[in-house]
Amino acid sequence: MTELLKRPRYSKMKGLIYPEMFSPQCFKEALQYKPKFRDVFICSYPKCGTTWMQNIILHIFRKGQKLSNPLEFLRLAPYIDMQGQEGIDEMPRPGAFKTHIPFSRMPYSKDAKYIFVARNPKDCCVSSYYHTRNQPGFEYWESDFNDFFELFMAGEVQYNDYFDHLLDWYPHRNDPNVFYTRYEDMKKDIKSVIIKLSKFLGKEYNDAIEKDNAVLSNIMLYNRFDYMKEKFSNLYTVNKNNYIENMYEGCKYRRSFLENLEIPKNLPGLQFIRKGITGDWKNHFSPEQTKRMNSKISFRLKDTEFLQIYLEA
Repeated sequence: MTELLKRPRYSKMKGLIYPEMFSPQCFKEALQYKPKFRDVFICSYPKCGTTWMQNIILHIFRKGQKLSNPLEFLRLAPYIDMQGQEGIDEMPRPGAFKTHIPFSRMPYSKDAKYIFVARNPKDCCVSSYYHTRNQPGFEYWESDFNDFFELFMAGEVQYNDYFDHLLDWYPHRNDPNVFYTRYEDMKKDIKSVIIKLSKFLGKEYNDAIEKDNAVLSNIMLYNRFDYMKEKFSNLYTVNKNNYIENMYEGCKYRRSFLENLEIPKNLPGLQFIRKGITGDWKNHFSPEQTKRMNSKISFRLKDTEFLQIYLEA
């Protein structure tokens, strides 16, 4: 592809692209981890509903009890690609690991459970652009969506090609230890997704929902977009001086990386949750970009249920 003027700061390990701000040792530890019995992994492609799914699962595990502090979110559902073995070891059980590693590179065990969320690649591209532009660690603040679109189409973004990642997971969507849904289904009927996910996670959690209507009502309340946006709005800034930053070597590495950057003072605030909508791509794609993306969808997803869904969305 044509050499672009600006690219995010990425590293690569055994062919897998990941953020340069992540500790190579921690990323290696995530790749090498051997799952334990009943481990739970949330493992979607970046910007495909991972944070939302983390929040749902945590409140299912807590049987509708809200988090006393948003910072608990980072400890109870650690991002092991960044935090490595320490995040794994320190996570209270039950909990869920967040990762974006593709299936063929995942720490896999038939005794572990895996949750995968698919999302329209058009919306994923737009959300990934804003995340990359607004996250100082990528040093991509003076970027252009058109450039990022080219990177996304070429698969030269974090965790490599979107379509490769999706098609790596797709054949396993009906495996007994895999829970599969789409971001668009979560937007359409989150109640059904929560009920199905509770059954998947275990009888204890399904029973809690069936025996007490307040449990399901609370889980739904704490996963409304406006609620999550308010509660997590300052998660990045508050965490800077929090014990989690001082506890995990992966967090220390990221903090040191950021401190060595000359970050402009007028950057947009980094949002843990931005819009959370479907169809925002229509506000960003040109007719030519839409044509090119639809062509790739037609070619790469021709044998899947996504073909017509994402062509027409």
